[in-house]
Amino acid sequence: MRFKSGDILFRGRMDSSLSQAIDAVTQTEAQNHYTHMGVVEVFNDTVWVYHAAPSKGVCKELLSDFCLNGEDSVIIGHYRVKNMDADAVESAIRKANKQLGQPYNYSYILEDEGFYCSEYIYHIYEQDSIFKLNPMTFKDPQSGSFHSGWIKHYKELGIDIPEGQPGCNPNGMAASERLVFLGMIK
Repeated sequence: MRFKSGDILFRGRMDSSLSQAIDAVTQTEAQNHYTHMGVVEVFNDTVWVYHAAPSKGVCKELLSDFCLNGEDSVIIGHYRVKNMDADAVESAIRKANKQLGQPYNYSYILEDEGFYCSEYIYHIYEQDSIFKLNPMTFKDPQSGSFHSGWIKHYKELGIDIPEGQPGCNPNGMAASERLVFLGMIK
């Protein structure tokens, strides 16, 4: 599979409680189970991925490292932005690079310091209007109650669950009409 700078990778659900909580409340009609995402930069035939991760903050790492969960590889959806010119891609990569070292945004509130994974990708492509913000939900779609993982998460942070505030998530962003699905990688 040929990668190009600007491609977006969506990582499948992992076993962490945060990953499961994200997946449980963000399903789309496409039935993706994505809970993490990053953007590709190809430099001297090496594939790098910029992303924001809980334990790392905003970072840049090799594709092979992005595709691993500990010792286990995870499924990755490979997408490309439709009709994006080289200048727009370069601008997005420059913007991604400028944010390296920023902390992870555990509150998932856009105004708070740092970035969560989909907020980071939204931010670097914001000028291109590829993704839209939507009211966030932390409720289990079947029960209509807050997911237990989110209750625990926000209790530990000592803040109210930001239900209904603007935000984004990997499953919703993968459903963007501006993206074309290129295939799954393992």
